[in-house]
Amino acid sequence: MPTRAPLDGTAADGAAPHADALAAIEDLLAGRDVAVLSGAGLSTESGIPDYRGATGSLRRHTPMTYQEFVASEEGRRRYWARSHVGWRAIARAEPNAGHRAVEALRRSGHVSAVITQNVDGLHRAAGTLDAVELHGGLDRVICLECRRTSSRAELDLRLHALNGALRDTGARVNPDGDVELPQELVDGFRIAPCEACGAVLKPDVVFFGESVPKPRVQQCYDLVDEARALLVLGSSLTVMSGLRFVRHAARAGKPVAIVNQGATRGDEYAAVRVARPLGAALTSLAERLTGGASAR
Repeated sequence: MPTRAPLDGTAADGAAPHADALAAIEDLLAGRDVAVLSGAGLSTESGIPDYRGATGSLRRHTPMTYQEFVASEEGRRRYWARSHVGWRAIARAEPNAGHRAVEALRRSGHVSAVITQNVDGLHRAAGTLDAVELHGGLDRVICLECRRTSSRAELDLRLHALNGALRDTGARVNPDGDVELPQELVDGFRIAPCEACGAVLKPDVVFFGESVPKPRVQQCYDLVDEARALLVLGSSLTVMSGLRFVRHAARAGKPVAIVNQGATRGDEYAAVRVARPLGAALTSLAERLTGGASAR
């Protein structure tokens, strides 16, 4: 197991510290074929809060669980009412400098694969069309009975037709795409069923308490196996869903680097750790490694 690394970008093996805090990660990326695992911290600069940072939504918000969603009409009504309002903020969000830098590094061959724990679709919007969305995407919905998938934008139109324009309370959107709403708005909300079979629609995301599909997990393991190293961006690695890939890389003897504002559950596995704002840090790396133009 790697020696615990300080949060300043120095090497964890007793080597002399790098003059530049990002130089260790630049060296890692220079060797190419690095897999990226991204988390909610990468999207905060796009206006989407994370769960566990200093202002993370878990400090004031309990996300919907899979068990609650499937168990009751009341739970589903609460989810869809709040999500109907919050979806507009998710749909308006645009990739930030961090997403664009990751795509630049992927195009240049320094990054071999992108695995994201985020459900906001911003990697795809930045051009990383083959990013593996570990927890799914909020821009799709799936029927729990016939398994038909459809567009969230299409569902949004149907919900608007049923409910009109709900009052935006001004509450900040959560990473799972919902906002706080007054109970009277939730109680009167009408849910749209699957157009194909009339059954329950669910966002095509992995809720808390739900398992990531095994083929998707295996795909991520394969991408880590094919990579030379693993770079974690903006994830606290608190849940096993992402941490398992860090542990897998470390067991295989692959270098693990982490860029995150604050400590993570995977720090003990990291050869290099850097605590810096992701947009600026990744833009700097992309400019050094690709010549700059492609990172903008």
